Amino acid sequence: MSLNTIEINRQMNRFDSHDSVWLFGYGSLIFKADFPFIERRPASIQGWSRRFWQGSHDHRGTESAPGRVVTLVPEEGATCHGMAYLVTPEEFAHLDHREKNGYLRLATDITFDDGGVHEGIVYIATIDNAAYLGPASEEDIARQIAGARGPSGPNSEYLLELARALRELGKHDAHVHAIERHLLAL
Repeated sequence: MSLNTIEINRQMNRFDSHDSVWLFGYGSLIFKADFPFIERRPASIQGWSRRFWQGSHDHRGTESAPGRVVTLVPEEGATCHGMAYLVTPEEFAHLDHREKNGYLRLATDITFDDGGVHEGIVYIATIDNAAYLGPASEEDIARQIAGARGPSGPNSEYLLELARALRELGKHDAHVHAIERHLLAL
């Protein structure tokens, strides 16, 4: 159950004439920047919460045993902390491939820790994509993560790296850190 979003994302041309574009990362993009960037800064976006509700059939799981990775869900008053990268538009060919399993580019305002705001892009897997798994208890999510492994490695590695990266940023995410506690207790 996957949805290849590469072609859909290539149609987003809002930033094509720009020399550089800010990209907001809230999951593996925080700890695994496998692309060249001009600048990297801690940042946040408003009105979104990070949730382990997206299935990973191509990186941290398989078709028969999908892993769980994060996406964003709208939540009034919420702030999602992460990392912003200033990239050239050419990097989106690689990023579209990396985020191809249901993630779509969305233009959003990115707020930097120093208070500045700039429009940029975030990838979000919405509830209508084929790989969306939806809500589950944090304990059930931890169990699924514990048993999943894909071409990019164990799903548990993704969770633990994300929890560590958020701590290094000085940011607590109740959802991520609760799942981490359940995973470590297994």
